[in-house]
Formats: sequence, structure tokens, C-alpha cells
Amino acid sequence: MLPRDSLGKLEFREEIARLLDLGDRALQRWEVVYSDFLPPPVLAEAQGLFQKFTEVQICAWGGYEQAERQRLGIARLEQCLSLGDFPLLPIEISGNFLFDPANHRDFLGAILATGIDRGKVGDIIVLGERGAQAIVDPTLGDYLALNLQQVRTVPVKVRGIEWSELKVRPPQTKEVVSVEASLRLDAVASAGFGMSRSKMVELIQQAEVRVNWQTIEQPSYQLKPGDLISIRGKGRLTIDDVMVTKKNRYRVQMTRSV
Repeated sequence: MLPRDSLGKLEFREEIARLLDLGDRALQRWEVVYSDFLPPPVLAEAQGLFQKFTEVQICAWGGYEQAERQRLGIARLEQCLSLGDFPLLPIEISGNFLFDPANHRDFLGAILATGIDRGKVGDIIVLGERGAQAIVDPTLGDYLALNLQQVRTVPVKVRGIEWSELKVRPPQTKEVVSVEASLRLDAVASAGFGMSRSKMVELIQQAEVRVNWQTIEQPSYQLKPGDLISIRGKGRLTIDDVMVTKKNRYRVQMTRSV
């Protein structure tokens, strides 16, 4: 049995507990087991915990390099964990969205409205007027082809596709440099995301801001090089480098990804 004494200190206790159960199954049955699709905060917390265990190995994969939602594979050290074995299916949701554009939320809502659990759906790639592509559990291909017939007002067709057909857009990045009096989260993040400091404080206090995938609710939280700041719907911000100026201010070099 994998130890559970650290569960009380974790943010996503229920999700991690289920992953520990999968880990026990991998150990006891000599099986390679896979989790549902996990959002980045849960995945990061799980990886931090499982890396402390010497009995098992883990690997995360969502179908392509920049995938946000990924499945976690768990196996004994003696077994093989291959990305090619992960249970993933790329699908295409095609329709004419020229006159009724649909966004990520529209496609996700339509998929979930068929009765599918969120954990069975990975990333969704919106293709504009042509529809979207998604990565799902392989058991859902035929089900979605039969039951997903409309997104917004647009009739759609669903089919499985080859991985080579997946239209992944490389992340767009922007270099940002700002000089700040301190490395407070509200100050640095407001400059990096290009919004007012008061708006950033509001987002932080509403638990919308994460640093290294951990929710931070203190605007005064002190950042350091290497930290990753994320805000739902607004992208990610990496603190690349910090230099102290002659006037004892901080020159912060950042990369914003959207």
C-alpha cells in the first residue's frame, strides 16, 4: 500500500486519494494503470507526491507535447511505460460554424451534455468555422459519433482521426520586462499579464491565480525565478530571470504564453 499520511496537506485530497488507489492496483496486480484526464494543478500535485515513492514509476501524456489535460500512467518499476500505449483517441467534430461560431466552452458543453464524465475528455482544439478536434478516452469514439449531433445551432459529425491529422497550434509567447519595487505577486503578475494591479489583486483574492499550480490568495506572495503563474483563460507567465538594479529595484524578465 502506498502511504497516505501526507494527504491532509494536499489541496486535491480526493483526486490524489483515487490516484493512490490506482497505484496500489498497479503494485498488487502488476498492471500498468491509467488515470482519467487530469487538469494541470492536480497533475502537478500528483507528480510531486508520486516522485517520493520508490515502488512505482509514473508518466503523464495527453496526446501531444503541449497538452494541458493529461492522463497519468502508473506502473511498477520493472514494467514498461510507453507513451504509445496511453489510452487516447483523437476525434474531429466537424460542422459549418461560419454563421454561428463556437468556442471551447461550447464544444465541451456539447460533449458533456451527452452524459460523458469530464475526466474522460482531454484537450479540445477549436478550428474556427470548421469545428474542433478533441482527445478522449478510446471507449467514447463510437458513442460520440452516435450521440454528439449538434454544437450550438450547428449540426456536427464526429469521427476518429489519425494523430497526424491533429492540428496543434504552437503556443504563442511574448517576452515581457518590467522593473518593480518588489517581487510581490500582484505587482509582477499585473505587469506580465498587462492588467491593472487592482484587477490582479481581485483575481488573487478570488483564488483565480496559481503559482506553480498552487492556489495563492495573498497578493504579497513573493515570487522567484522559475515560478510559473497561471490564470484561467488568460494563459501562463514564467519568471525567467530577476536582476537587482543600481536603485535596488527588481528587473523581472518574463515569458507570457497564450
